Amino acid sequence: MGHAQAAVEETRQGVDIPMTAFQKLADAWDLSTEHQLKLLGSPARSTYFKWKKDGGSLPHDTEERVSHLLAIYKALQILVPDAPQSDAWIKKPNAYFRGLSALDVMLNGQVVDILTVRQYLDVQRGG
Repeated sequence: MGHAQAAVEETRQGVDIPMTAFQKLADAWDLSTEHQLKLLGSPARSTYFKWKKDGGSLPHDTEERVSHLLAIYKALQILVPDAPQSDAWIKKPNAYFRGLSALDVMLNGQVVDILTVRQYLDVQRGG
């Protein structure tokens, strides 16, 4: 592989990592395509499917969202070591969120909504 091709492949892999990780999270949480779109900041469906299939440059806002979502996923794995229970937690009603699930809160669509769930879990972890 030539240097240019290696650089392109390295860049492509770097871009794919956030989407690959997000897809694993989306599968674990059994998220619909509509929920995935909302959590990623409501990109066009065609853009979302391009990212999913071919990779591509993610906007800063989308990268930030994915970063927070992955932190939430990791925090849940620490707090609830049983994977099925950990993955189900995101959809269960929570008194802290006035009876809404964490997913309901995050689906309000703003980065701050995702951050609210992350901060809640960080406090629960003692972090």
